[in-house]
Amino acid sequence: MPYPKGHRDQVRERIVASARRLFNRRGFEAVSIDSIMEGAGLTRGGFYAYFKNKSDLYIEALGCFFTDPNWKNRWEGVEIDPASPQAAAQIVRAYLSRQHFDDVDNSCPMIALPNDVTRSDAKVRDAFDVVFKAMVAMLRRDVKSTSLSTDDTALAIAAMCVGGMVVARALNDTAFADRLREAATRASFRLGGWKSKKGRPSRRRPRSKSGV
Repeated sequence: MPYPKGHRDQVRERIVASARRLFNRRGFEAVSIDSIMEGAGLTRGGFYAYFKNKSDLYIEALGCFFTDPNWKNRWEGVEIDPASPQAAAQIVRAYLSRQHFDDVDNSCPMIALPNDVTRSDAKVRDAFDVVFKAMVAMLRRDVKSTSLSTDDTALAIAAMCVGGMVVARALNDTAFADRLREAATRASFRLGGWKSKKGRPSRRRPRSKSGV
């Protein structure tokens, strides 16, 4: 009996989702093809019908909401409308939000995987470039008047978002990590020339000893 239309795309999406969760939690080297397929509810034998090797899958798992139109729905309570005039401000708030901080499985790969990327081949680094440049492009289009060039402003904001969340996740001091996220958000809004809504970025819940 033939599979229904769209079956192959759905299976591929399950494999990528499983890989992304595991890569975000454990890193590239510690994750096996067996564990990826088990997480997707599939057997190892089906893997090679979709990917040549784990590195090819890794490249696809590097996708984020800057390159994946469905990503914006993955963080509950966070809205990003790429067509909105406030899209850049929404991106900053979402990126430095508690939801993003807490959702390790669906983290942007630029936070969870940079060390893996630096040790990888040119194809993987190129994939990382695509995600970061897509983020910069989305921020750049909404930058208001600034003392820096539009490109430099967007680059600086992207760096604050990514770097700010990387450091916040590494901190054990909850209050200090909250201050860092808030400061990065305020600085990004000021640099971009965007009006900040009332209130501060949501504070995160105390995390467990495992960091999740």
